[in-house]
Amino acid sequence: MTTARNSLRLSRRAALGGLLATAAGPALGQQRPPQAGGSGTTAVPVTAEAREVRHALTLAPVRARLRPTPPVDFDIWGVNGATQARPMRMRLGDTALVSVSNRTDQPVALHWHGVRGHAAGEGNGLWPTPIAPGSAFTYRLTPPDAGTFFWRPLVDGQSGPLQDRGLTGALVVEEASPPPVDLDVVVIVDDWLLTDDNKVAPFERGPGHAAAGRLGSWVTVNGRSAPERIAVAQGARVRLRLISACNARLMRLRFDGMRPYVIAVDGQPTDSFEPLRAALPFAPGTRYDLLIDVPAETGAVGSVVAQLGGGLPLVMLTTTDRPVTRPPLPTIGPIGENRLLPAAVRLQDAHRAEMVIEGGARATADGKLDLAGVNIDAPWQINGATGGTASKPLFSVPRGKPVVLAVTNRTIWTQVLHLHGHSARLLHPLDDGWEPYWTDTAQIPEGKTLRFAFRAEFPGKWLISSAVTERLDAGLWTWFEVTG
Repeated sequence: MTTARNSLRLSRRAALGGLLATAAGPALGQQRPPQAGGSGTTAVPVTAEAREVRHALTLAPVRARLRPTPPVDFDIWGVNGATQARPMRMRLGDTALVSVSNRTDQPVALHWHGVRGHAAGEGNGLWPTPIAPGSAFTYRLTPPDAGTFFWRPLVDGQSGPLQDRGLTGALVVEEASPPPVDLDVVVIVDDWLLTDDNKVAPFERGPGHAAAGRLGSWVTVNGRSAPERIAVAQGARVRLRLISACNARLMRLRFDGMRPYVIAVDGQPTDSFEPLRAALPFAPGTRYDLLIDVPAETGAVGSVVAQLGGGLPLVMLTTTDRPVTRPPLPTIGPIGENRLLPAAVRLQDAHRAEMVIEGGARATADGKLDLAGVNIDAPWQINGATGGTASKPLFSVPRGKPVVLAVTNRTIWTQVLHLHGHSARLLHPLDDGWEPYWTDTAQIPEGKTLRFAFRAEFPGKWLISSAVTERLDAGLWTWFEVTG
């Protein structure tokens, strides 16, 4: 599946910092038909006027069958009666009023992953105020950027079990002038830790989960067994919005039989490029927007494949016997910028901060894990102190101040960190430039230091947290403050 455009290629450093996004819900042209297993939220009409858009999410137990064989139904938590929430869509400039009804037996609060300027909360601005069982709350969101975002639970010490029961969903903020496509599909990839009888495994608090996270044994796409099979017209242009809602699984995506162009990373537009060696890193919290031109022939197949084992197809696009009926579309290129992001970050004026991550576990001489010395109550250290307990911010800066944050990973794990409320540039080693995209979730390989630059634009208290939710629950987080 090809286009005529020669595009930029992602460098090795960019591959280390890239991320991903997903959810469920195709739309043909401007039409957004109902989706199987959907939640009942409504699409936003395309209008030139900013408006309030209402969505309702009911979080409650549902019966699910995540694996087709053996056919076992069991209890998970779903959204509006479905195993996967339908994407919520709005237009740039609109305000979303999201009414959340909690019918589970646990307090739940939602984090709007990647939405700049939306504090975790309500409450002290660091952790959102949980919605008690049997209660409801309405979140008010006016995202400053168009892009692909997603929501997930954020409750101090309990985010992992809440997310791994199935509480995730996508938020799509459509551009004022979106790139023309024939199909716009949100794809949420998740994994589940299942027992031998195909039920969700009990949630245990042990050294393995605190250090490694809860690594699932079964992968789903949009709440169903992979792959997601999508029929497309010959010659169609498809926008795939990929989101990783996995708790801990890091993977790489391979593209077979297709030639995708990345047009956005973590919701922020970028110069369009082809993935290096047709692969992209895909860590928890990562989002990618791709444009793909499918062949003008019947039965062509293109696949997004997780490089797990021999390869696990996640999405399969297959052309039908009908061609598209519209004028030719322009060559794939950049889709424009979110105007509120700075064109550059003035590094010479930046406040510089360091974050050193240690702990979790150590490796034995024969390469095995030694979990015996892991302190379950405080397995992680940040700058020499117990992670997640700092009463003072990692740094405090006035609004508008550039920041360069150096993150050093002294653990034996790749760490995936999420910057709340802001987007950052991944710097080159000598501060002589940055990768050509913005990010809010990035992978720091073991034994490496990566530096990120951003402008502290939004007053409040903001987390820098592990995107591996069990590590977050075990204290792998710190925070910073923006004053003024």
